[in-house]
Amino acid sequence: MSKSVPTIQKYMTYEPVSIDGAACMAEAQSLMKEKKIRHLPVMDGKKVIGIVSDRDILQATSLLDADPNKVAVEDICQTHVYSTTPETPLDHVADEMAQHHYGSAVVVQNGKLVGIFTTVDACLALAQVLRQRSH
Repeated sequence: MSKSVPTIQKYMTYEPVSIDGAACMAEAQSLMKEKKIRHLPVMDGKKVIGIVSDRDILQATSLLDADPNKVAVEDICQTHVYSTTPETPLDHVADEMAQHHYGSAVVVQNGKLVGIFTTVDACLALAQVLRQRSH
């Protein structure tokens, strides 16, 4: 008998750091650097309206010559966000992220942001699953 696939809640980062859409890119950069993260859910109140990555900010500042102190995060964030629930099986989330080249998935429950699952979380999950299989 094989083991069931764990859900994403086992591997996601709980209570992720997020940023208000009206905040400027410089604030997002500073927050990412301070927290040592690469993805920030972008919020309008309690609603996720996008996600911004360190790459999005780098592209906006270098390619668009945007002033990080004047451009709002909501103006550069990705508005197509892969969203899932804590009960979603890990393999389903990993498949979706790989097929669509998503760097992260936001985890929402009852309309509230409860977690984030990034490619780093996926690597940690893979390492843990492989270690368990070898024992």
